[in-house]
Amino acid sequence: MLPDATLQDAESLLTACRSKGIMLATAESCTGGLIAAALTAIAGSSDVVDRGFVTYSNEAKNQMIGVPMPLIDTHGAVSEEVARAMAEGTLARSHAAIVVSVTGVAGPGGGSVEKPVGLVWFGLAQTGKPSTTDRQVFPGDRTAVRAATVAHAFKMIRAAL
Repeated sequence: MLPDATLQDAESLLTACRSKGIMLATAESCTGGLIAAALTAIAGSSDVVDRGFVTYSNEAKNQMIGVPMPLIDTHGAVSEEVARAMAEGTLARSHAAIVVSVTGVAGPGGGSVEKPVGLVWFGLAQTGKPSTTDRQVFPGDRTAVRAATVAHAFKMIRAAL
């Protein structure tokens, strides 16, 4: 169940996209589809949300949205390079004008010194503009990291509008 604040933020974001005629798509790993779930929890969201890819495994990243396996092998799934490739691959495979991607270590395990629990890489791809990335390390447990990731993804989309 999503918090009321997240749903209100999703509704506000959908309204902003709708007013500009913008379609969205998502590529999600560590959130397992929570960004798309928050957006589609709002009635009428189908005029803004084109599609969402849950690419939890490396194979899914490669097969569904075209992230090259050598890129994953070289940099790891949780990396700036993979976040960018996820966003760009989703943009190419959707009708969206703005795409957000997330890949991270939600915890409680799986972290390392280089990639601690709470690390999330974001990618943002837009039609006709260069892709951008962002790195965040969120505190808290798995639920808190995933919730913060959704909120930050919304913030990035809003900034792109």
